[in-house]
Amino acid sequence: MQQSNVASIAEMSGINSSERPDIDLAHYNSILDVLKESCKKFHNKPAFSNLGHTISYSELYQLSGQFASWIQHHTDLQPGDRIAVQLPNLMQYPVVVFGAMRAGLVIVNTNPLYTEREMEHQFNDSGAKALVVLSNMASAAEKVLPKTGIKHVIVTHVGDMLPMVKRTLVNSVIRYVKKMVPQYHLPQAISFRETLKKGRQQACNNVDKTQDDLAVLQYTGGTTGVSKGAMLSHRNLLSNMLQAKDIMTAALNEGEELMVCPLPLYHVYAFTFHCMVGMIGGQHNLLITNPRDLDGMVKELRGKPFSVFVGLNTLFVGLMNHTEFRNLDFSSLKLTASGGMALQHDTAARWESLTGCKVVEGYGMSETSPMVTANPPSQPRIGSIGVPVPSTSLRLVDDNGNEPLKGEAGELWVKGPQVMDGYWNMPEESANVLTEDGWLKTGDIAVFEDDGFVRLVDRKKDMIVVSGFNVYPNELEDVLADHPDISQSAAIGIPSDKTGEAIKIFAVRTNPELEKEEVIAFIRKKVTGYKVPKIVEFRDELPTTNVGKILRRKLREEELEKRSRITIGAQ
Repeated sequence: MQQSNVASIAEMSGINSSERPDIDLAHYNSILDVLKESCKKFHNKPAFSNLGHTISYSELYQLSGQFASWIQHHTDLQPGDRIAVQLPNLMQYPVVVFGAMRAGLVIVNTNPLYTEREMEHQFNDSGAKALVVLSNMASAAEKVLPKTGIKHVIVTHVGDMLPMVKRTLVNSVIRYVKKMVPQYHLPQAISFRETLKKGRQQACNNVDKTQDDLAVLQYTGGTTGVSKGAMLSHRNLLSNMLQAKDIMTAALNEGEELMVCPLPLYHVYAFTFHCMVGMIGGQHNLLITNPRDLDGMVKELRGKPFSVFVGLNTLFVGLMNHTEFRNLDFSSLKLTASGGMALQHDTAARWESLTGCKVVEGYGMSETSPMVTANPPSQPRIGSIGVPVPSTSLRLVDDNGNEPLKGEAGELWVKGPQVMDGYWNMPEESANVLTEDGWLKTGDIAVFEDDGFVRLVDRKKDMIVVSGFNVYPNELEDVLADHPDISQSAAIGIPSDKTGEAIKIFAVRTNPELEKEEVIAFIRKKVTGYKVPKIVEFRDELPTTNVGKILRRKLREEELEKRSRITIGAQ
């Protein structure tokens, strides 16, 4: 793309958030300023709850200080060193993350469900020198650590933040009854509780940071190849905190909301919403450790006046199909936020009918800390990802680097203070997605509506081209969401000698008598001819990420492997 053309595109086709005032970052130098201010202002308010136990904001500050003190007085870790945090939603997570930040370390959020190969890549790519890991995953870490530069290992058990009697019971049941902790041998490791004990002996000295300093290495999910570390500075995360706060201010009362957190905090969506926006507002965050255990989640929610629920499409569907969830009291629910994947019309309508609360959809990515756009909570528009958050500009660019015609789709580009500094140690990859004047190429296809709202069409790489016509999987999956006998679906393109690509549908059916021909006929009534799939395959389940996002990439890889075997067998 010619750089000279970029400026003209900005002038001709960009939209921005000029209707709202820009965010003001002057009040904060770093995330630590927010932590200190909020823990003082809301000191007696509940900050996080999990497994029936709650810690206040003052306790959060005290405990995170103990962890920071241990780092400073009992390790050789220095400000700027990276620490990998491989934890599910437990209260240990905010204590560790804010404690490590107070000691000047950079957080490397790590998925607890990573394979050994994924762990090794992330630990080595980030140059992590320390690891905090749940005992359930310690056996995998044991195999990986000798291949990395990690020197300090902290192991925690699920119940480590609970009172003594309950802690002993929970940890014993998980280890000896449910046998969820495989044997491991890490003689160099220290227990999480021991770090707090040692940290109490000396004071923590908060390390001063600036807005330009690196705060988090947020690794992409790896759905586009090798996982890359998005460099998120304190400015990036502070900006997105204030941007999201601006959108949500009218809907939330300071220090009064109970926010349900089923999405993993190591995901930047949940991290920003609960550890940043929730903290500046003094909100109470209810951590759900295993969102796949719907029975357990419903039990946790029963009897609690939760007012904010943060989730995504597949989680909403799963909960609404759960009988006991439908019997909960939703009278306090005032805000339901959706992100991470496309929100389907049927899901949004069913959720509102059941709970009385509209779903507010937004859009973002790891590279943008993550929020880019959001629907106004008072008037969300289903099918739209909303309008740009404050201090954010958008533009559309076609494959030739030009402005698409009005009403036509193009790749969405973003510019704002929440956009990452680049990918860690990947200058070429960074240059591929970031222009010299700061625009991020998202790889997502979008359309601008006349009133400034944005409609996301699909991922650029997921687009299917049938005889020269663009087909977007989201559209077909949205159609199938209305089918009474289909619970999940995914559309991909497969090679076709006649049309270049043909459409294949993967579907999970709730009625075993549903035929493939019926699925094709159902879609044919809703879309134009070239969008009608040629092949339908029924499956018991579809591959998903740990947060429930369907992996089309995995389905495409399976198809390519299948075709490769057929080709080899024919030779």
